[in-house]
Amino acid sequence: MSLEKQSLKEIINFRLQKLKKLREFGIDPYPHNFKQSNYSSELKNDFKNFENKDVVIAGRIMAIRKMGKASFFHLEDSSGRIQVYIKKDDVGESQYDMFKLLDIGDYAGVNGFVFKTKTKEISIHAKSITVLAKSTRPLPIVKEKDGETFDSFEDKEQRYRNRHLDLIVNPEVKKVFRKRSLITKALRSYLDNEDFLEVETPVLQPLYGGANARPFKTHHNSLDQTFYLRIADELYLKRLIIGGYDKVYELSKDFRNEGMDRNHNPEFTMLEWYEAYSDYKDQMNRVENIIRFAAKSVGNMQVDWGDIKIDLSKKFDRKPFLELLKDATGEDLLEADEKKLRLVCKENKIEVSNKENYGQLLDELMRKLVEPNLIQPIFVIDHPREISPLAKTHRSGENKLVERFELFIGGAEFANSFSELNDPLDQRERLENQVKLKEQGDDEAQPIDDNFIEAMECGMPPTGGVGLGVDRLVMLLTNNKSIRDVLLFPAMRNN
Repeated sequence: MSLEKQSLKEIINFRLQKLKKLREFGIDPYPHNFKQSNYSSELKNDFKNFENKDVVIAGRIMAIRKMGKASFFHLEDSSGRIQVYIKKDDVGESQYDMFKLLDIGDYAGVNGFVFKTKTKEISIHAKSITVLAKSTRPLPIVKEKDGETFDSFEDKEQRYRNRHLDLIVNPEVKKVFRKRSLITKALRSYLDNEDFLEVETPVLQPLYGGANARPFKTHHNSLDQTFYLRIADELYLKRLIIGGYDKVYELSKDFRNEGMDRNHNPEFTMLEWYEAYSDYKDQMNRVENIIRFAAKSVGNMQVDWGDIKIDLSKKFDRKPFLELLKDATGEDLLEADEKKLRLVCKENKIEVSNKENYGQLLDELMRKLVEPNLIQPIFVIDHPREISPLAKTHRSGENKLVERFELFIGGAEFANSFSELNDPLDQRERLENQVKLKEQGDDEAQPIDDNFIEAMECGMPPTGGVGLGVDRLVMLLTNNKSIRDVLLFPAMRNN
């Protein structure tokens, strides 16, 4: 056994002995409830009204200074941290002996009055203490001096695997997830105020669709049938438009069985909305508005992105897909075939295999040559038809283009939108082409959903739809460069 493991075992055994002593004193170290009167932030923010008044607070002990017959400790609740002063003569010998059995990490309740110490620190003078939960496993060691934190729990891998410890010892992490909550509330509030109806569609689907991605596959025992975790909500939400709702949205979890990096997690949060009688131009305006609304909810219209400041208050730029590729390659690729795209990849030192099809080659050129440079908000518009099987052909009459945009900020995609294809004959043909690509080895190509096409045959009005990546928006508005930093429990490989 290593010295580190041995030391941990000794600490746990020592705490278990204290737990035993508490019980011998007739104290229940895990009571059923405790009634608080206030939170620490209230007392600190409104000291004048609380000075010398009795309060009852509860929280986790985060620091202890024992000094014979008097001691100080810091109690942290969900709103912050406050100092507690306990004196043996005030609480009595039995209470003080009980206090000496407490450790950093224990939960305690304090009944006392609010005062300021000689150093002017707002504190609570304890009249009594209640043990609320004895911690038998120690927290990571964190040192503090003059309000600064040292030796914090910084190992990213351990923080993601032990988010409870991360939240305990790194208070700034709590702020990120509070902001995440505000952002998701703002997204819902914006759409609710615009008369959208929030709905719920199946997570387990007999056929996946709505995006080009590999699904997770499972089996339903009672039905003896294969099901897939949804990769998108799109096809079900469009059926609701066909059914007569004009505006619908869903904020939900989607799942894609693909690679993991700073922008991708197999389980992620997506906001999708669909609006009858609108198109992709309408949705560009709506996307700008909803992002600004969310940014205002956390007071962050000017985002620091490394050394660059991203301004969300200005109108987002708009530029065609093929124009951006032309700027990067010097080539007009509207008429390019697969052979030409392979040549352009080679000229730009982009390695591709023989398996990539036309659409995948275009995507690879965009991914390597264009996207990393799209830092300020920009709508990349008018995509090639080949890579957009659910979007309406461009109204200009150029059959090789569709009405689609992707929003990029900070070099990453944030939203995807179409003037939705509502011609059932065209839709079937597009999905049949996707099946051919799948047969040729493209495992992200979409299958044909006959039920969806049959629904469209009943008549679908002109519709604009959007998928907005919520996790990436939270990353942007909290200045985090990894999706794992905005997911409470990101996917991790087993130890």
